Amino acid sequence: MKITILAVGKKHDPKLKEAIYDYSKRLNHYVKLEWKLLDVKLPTSMGNERIRTLESDAIRKELRRNNTSILLDERGDHLTSPELANTIQGHMNSGVQNIVFIIGGAFGVDNNLLDQVSFKLSLSKLIFPHQLVRLILLEQLYRAHTILAGEKYHHI
Repeated sequence: MKITILAVGKKHDPKLKEAIYDYSKRLNHYVKLEWKLLDVKLPTSMGNERIRTLESDAIRKELRRNNTSILLDERGDHLTSPELANTIQGHMNSGVQNIVFIIGGAFGVDNNLLDQVSFKLSLSKLIFPHQLVRLILLEQLYRAHTILAGEKYHHI
């Protein structure tokens, strides 16, 4: 199976890059991991709603019909790490070839994209910087796969 992380924004923050690389390498032991960073060029005078629409359009262009899309959103479902592992396992069992995790821009995504995705996931009730969300998501994906493999990384 393949996991794609589709994130609005430029390259990884240099302060987080080493940890992102480390967890990417670890996760590649279980699945093929692909990063797609969308550097959407926006005029500085543009309003939040228009930014949200343009970024959502860029995300939509990357989505494929046969992929499962999971949007990270503060209003999404809260899952424990074992529940996330079970969700991933369920998709694997149903023959899903690619799960796309979407990290929107600073102003979120538009309602059309919210309606289009397969699932909305919240990593926390707290709000994190988008660069940090990349690392938190990676760690949770790695944790989920170690749970599925019965390895000792996850402690309850």
